[in-house]
Amino acid sequence: MGTPSLHYHATGPVARLTIDNPARRNAMTLDMWAALPDLVRRAEADPEVRVILLRGAGEAAFCAGADITQFSDKRSGEAEGRSYDAAVQAAQAALFAAGKPTVAYVRGACFGGGVGIALSCDLRIAASDARFRIPAARLGLGYAFSNVELVAGRIGVSAAADLLFTARTVDAEEARRLGIVGQVLDAGQADAAVEELAAAIGGNAPLTLRAVKRALVELARPAAEREVGAVDALVRACLGSDDYREGQAAFKEKREPRFRGT
Repeated sequence: MGTPSLHYHATGPVARLTIDNPARRNAMTLDMWAALPDLVRRAEADPEVRVILLRGAGEAAFCAGADITQFSDKRSGEAEGRSYDAAVQAAQAALFAAGKPTVAYVRGACFGGGVGIALSCDLRIAASDARFRIPAARLGLGYAFSNVELVAGRIGVSAAADLLFTARTVDAEEARRLGIVGQVLDAGQADAAVEELAAAIGGNAPLTLRAVKRALVELARPAAEREVGAVDALVRACLGSDDYREGQAAFKEKREPRFRGT
């Protein structure tokens, strides 16, 4: 069935991260959680990459959460539980704070930690066959504060309470209404539409994308901790860039701009 893994593949401006564990509906092993931050940093370090697209292998699942079969060995005691939660938090934080836009494309099951992965991304697109659930209350599993904070921060306290207290499954349309995803696409057209979206983002000015992403990251911090000056510096870099001049020239000449990130 293959070894559970995360695959990295970059073509042009798009870095694709694929969660690949189909035997467990793309559940995340501890090694996969630990590997995710390094792959995000790899995409950030590649000057050709402008957007990170995350999806599950196949069509049955985006990610069914953490691989429960590992819990008896990897998440049994208090110390092991803290270590495991730290790996999950680091993976989600890497996506949330990435210097480049992140897009989660959800097909099929998106449960537990899979919801956390999706909510850690800037944009979340679902195919019409997507299903979402946070089943911690059915497993007797304590849900870490950072995870509750992430869910509540994205969809609001009341909606988070609903999902966490009931552990119920919601379909793609309800997920859109709750704010878990921003768009729902017909399953037959979703793959192509998401690729078009990623390409469209990747065709925009990298310095602008970086400045906007940093602003979004700072907005998620408490007001007293925001580094607004860092955002202002990135905005000034845009104004002095070759890309800014290229964007103006392309507008005047009615052609597509050719941005270089300088």
